Amino acid sequence: MVARFGIAVLILGLGAPAVRAESEGPEGMDEAERPDDLEGESAASSDTPAKKSKARRRGKKRRRSGVTGHLVPEKQLRRRMPPPPSGNLHLYRPVEDETLKVNIFNPDGSYNVDAITVASHMLRCRRTDTEKPMEPRLLAILSHVFDHFGERRIDIVSGYRNQRKTTSYHFKATAADIRISGVPAARLKAFVETLDAGGMGIGIYPVTGFVHIDVRPPPSYRWVDYARSNPGATQKRPPRWFKKRRLQS
Repeated sequence: MVARFGIAVLILGLGAPAVRAESEGPEGMDEAERPDDLEGESAASSDTPAKKSKARRRGKKRRRSGVTGHLVPEKQLRRRMPPPPSGNLHLYRPVEDETLKVNIFNPDGSYNVDAITVASHMLRCRRTDTEKPMEPRLLAILSHVFDHFGERRIDIVSGYRNQRKTTSYHFKATAADIRISGVPAARLKAFVETLDAGGMGIGIYPVTGFVHIDVRPPPSYRWVDYARSNPGATQKRPPRWFKKRRLQS
């Protein structure tokens, strides 16, 4: 196990390129809003071969340009929770060129409140600069990721979002979108899936190249979103009252 190290927040002036992609996948959706993996094929099951082929092509095109997802059967999940990670994290905010190294655990294995606070600051809303205490279980998952991939820095694309869509797990401070330099998104997603003992949402965004991870009530959910980044989407904007309240404070 990697030796635990203390809190060190370093703001580097290296001029790293900005990363401005943000996710807005099926996290927080009602069941009726979730996409159907079999859309296109199932609707054409009783048609002629020509119609079936056309429907398959339409379904494939829709899936590659939008979102497909599914609930995860219990038999595909871990039977037990994974062992605790080291607690070490190395997080980076590319837009602000801001770095954090921290250990989220106390020596007795409990969560370190001060470490959770500084980690939550790193995962603050990019638009409004507001923050909310992040779910410790999510930070533990990120520590597992850090340990597994040779202690490589985790780039934060999006964490807490002070936004209009309040059903989003980003709004609930239980979600993060991440990248790791040199690690393909598919490989990152595959590892995170091995940590799921129930109650996780994991999505991959191949076009923008990041993985969404969230902690949620069971059942677990998986999705692929081929959409391009759309940071101006209405549901991602700050609440209508935010600017007014901020000016009054």
